[in-house]
Amino acid sequence: MRKPHLLWTILVFAILGGLIARFAAQQNWSWSYSNAPSTSTSTNGYNERGDGSDNGYGNARSYRSDGQRNVAGQFDYYALVLSWSPTYCAEKGDNDRMQCNRSDGRRYSFVLHGLWPQYERGYPSDCELPRRPFVPEPVIDSMLDVMPSRGLVIHEYRAHGTCSGLDPAPYFSTARRLFDGIKIPERFRNPFQSQYVSPSDVRNEFLRANPDLGNDMLTVVCNGSGGQLKEVRFCFSKGGKPRACGENENQRKLCSADRVFIPPARSTAQDETTRGRSQSFDPNQNSPLPGPRMDDGYRAH
Repeated sequence: MRKPHLLWTILVFAILGGLIARFAAQQNWSWSYSNAPSTSTSTNGYNERGDGSDNGYGNARSYRSDGQRNVAGQFDYYALVLSWSPTYCAEKGDNDRMQCNRSDGRRYSFVLHGLWPQYERGYPSDCELPRRPFVPEPVIDSMLDVMPSRGLVIHEYRAHGTCSGLDPAPYFSTARRLFDGIKIPERFRNPFQSQYVSPSDVRNEFLRANPDLGNDMLTVVCNGSGGQLKEVRFCFSKGGKPRACGENENQRKLCSADRVFIPPARSTAQDETTRGRSQSFDPNQNSPLPGPRMDDGYRAH
């Protein structure tokens, strides 16, 4: 008479054990996502590299001269990625009220997409840390003036910041310092007219505005063989000094077009030329960024 009760008891404990294990697994995964939207909404439409491609190298993450990969702090150089906001807004930003449809009339020009640790060929991503890749709220807020998407800030640390070997605060501080060190050419600050230029024209404008950079230290990225300006990448050593780019920034692979279309910014906010980026973002005030909109795949979902 006791066997049925014993079987029922075992079954109940087995079910409870399964539920507890499932709950524990969910909690274990949740820490890295607790401060971010889902995958479909966290990156502003960018894929892992933000460029809709593998940089032309297939499984590019697997390449490093010493055989290691995806190890925090083990990389060769940084790529600082500035995205052209008007392209994104023209294609996918209709409902993006933080970046594209702000009530104060602000439209962004170049915004900070991210700071990517790179190998000479390929790149690390989503590196494991002894701590959870949690981005504190004050750090997120401090970046929204140059990265106008909470999801993008969180994603960039999870995917790329973890591989820098830095905690969120110093990682984003480094990204901001390098971003602030790039002088945006006047024609890209708040253009009211559409432009057609060659990728070399874009590069040369930046070289004239930033004489410390060499021709092999930046790359122009566009959408397709005859597409729109998407981003400009600048290469830095791990110590933050300008250096030649690796194979990831191969100009022919990232933009082979003779000309690229540059959508205008048309920002009507005041204080267009202010670049005081040291303050936290306030949606009720004008953004301190110079002024346009953008494309890419960098969509805030």
